[in-house]
Amino acid sequence: MRMVVTSHHNGTTIIKLNRGVTNALDLGLVDELAETIHSVQNDPDSHSMVLASANDKFFSIGFDIPNLYKLHREDFRIFYRRFNQACLDLYTLPKPTVAAITGHAIAGGCILALCCDYRLIAEGRKLMGLNEIKLGVPVPYLGDCILRTLVGVRTAREVMELGEFYTAEMALEMGMVDQVLSLERVLSASIEKACVLGESPLQALAMIKQNRVRPVEERVLACQDEKTEAFLDCWYSGQARDRLREAIEKF
Repeated sequence: MRMVVTSHHNGTTIIKLNRGVTNALDLGLVDELAETIHSVQNDPDSHSMVLASANDKFFSIGFDIPNLYKLHREDFRIFYRRFNQACLDLYTLPKPTVAAITGHAIAGGCILALCCDYRLIAEGRKLMGLNEIKLGVPVPYLGDCILRTLVGVRTAREVMELGEFYTAEMALEMGMVDQVLSLERVLSASIEKACVLGESPLQALAMIKQNRVRPVEERVLACQDEKTEAFLDCWYSGQARDRLREAIEKF
């Protein structure tokens, strides 16, 4: 069964994460997502993309901690590098992207949403946040850089250092999302937004986007090995191991 389901509407490719209720990120899901992003990039009939979930409870809970916790360092390094590359590919995709957030977007799931150009979220108790600090690890560097460009250094500092979850309305006020809508409207409005953007001259739109994302891309690529090893050092530290075990019990 595919963990990433695709459909098409007027030149927009709709991608739905479809790994159980939580869409927990493991190597299989990340690889399928990366493959799908590449397909969108290379498809001349696809002018824009919507990233969504196949259910309304979770956009994605983030890393599949119970399974990733058990991996040896080299195997986890493979997962972590592929996750970051998939996120970078999404962030730099030369076509407009919209995240349709109908459920909680947590940690790695929040980063996936931040990698899209626009974010539309369902009203009410649909939570977003980067709680990595509470697990004893830093926010992956790409997510850190993107958040700072979106919400500013002071707000990003609070989001990442406190590791709290925010309601849709709070996320809008902070600048993490662009619009709050009724649950029933999120996906359709995201598709409408993507279709409108996809009608723009794509070469010009791609250049505008490149001008926006390239500074972050260059920063990330310049130190990706260093940042990867630093993250792994934290992931395998005694303090993080204790906190990750506690998280597994609640997962």
